Amino acid sequence: MAIPQVQGFYDERTGSIQYVVADSTTKACAIIDPVLDFDEKSGSVGTGNADAILAFISRRGLVVEWILDTHPHADHFSAARYLKVRTGARTGIGEHVRRVQQIWKDIYNWPDFACDGSQWDRLFADGETFEIGTLQGRVIYSPGHTAASVTYVVGDAAFIHDTLFMPDGGTARADFPGADAGRLWASIQAILALPDKTRLFTGHDYRPGGREARWESTVAEQRRDNPHVAGMDETGFIALREARDRTLPIPKLMLHALQVNIRGGELPPPEDNGRRYLKIPIGALLGSVWG
Repeated sequence: MAIPQVQGFYDERTGSIQYVVADSTTKACAIIDPVLDFDEKSGSVGTGNADAILAFISRRGLVVEWILDTHPHADHFSAARYLKVRTGARTGIGEHVRRVQQIWKDIYNWPDFACDGSQWDRLFADGETFEIGTLQGRVIYSPGHTAASVTYVVGDAAFIHDTLFMPDGGTARADFPGADAGRLWASIQAILALPDKTRLFTGHDYRPGGREARWESTVAEQRRDNPHVAGMDETGFIALREARDRTLPIPKLMLHALQVNIRGGELPPPEDNGRRYLKIPIGALLGSVWG
């Protein structure tokens, strides 16, 4: 089995991990889940995270072939569009992003918004393959956290987004619009059916107990050590997940981020004064925990 080179980049502000996965033979690489910096207090956007990735790629002499998102993120802006402009690489996401676009089009009241996934160069179906140099990638549709989530499997590495966290962090929430705890359980089981030594790269780490950030585990470690998985059945998992989700506040950037991320990372178009504006729907997520 091929062993790609994987480098993670941790964003302290959002707890997100961004990845560069590279083919050592050809120097081709893909960027997965890149973060566009955003300060909600000032409304400022920055490219520090994305530029650090570009600097790493330049130092290693890599060539970007793909910019991939695992799903439309609720806690940070995607830097996919910025990186596409800088590198010319193709962008991709799972084909069910169209369902998420439809959900949020209605929430934002955007009657003219195109919910066809045309904001990306490629929409991946379950089981579809792609290449990074001589490496072959495979897509596993992994809904539950969102209706559009996918896992990218490249050689012995799987990029599992917000399904499983590190074993001491449990699993992702399943209470966003279009999410479902039962589907999340099925997606986790599909990931854990991969070979025991498969390296699993998670999309977030919130540093339980204040430990250092970590983002790599294995299938065997997750089966053995994750309390949301070990000794658990579907009924127990759904009960656990739904009870916990009822206590969690919505991510602070959710209403900001989705209107950018369902556009493939493109900011809203400038208005007649040259400024861009984010639209915050009032009362769209009634019943959410305040935090």
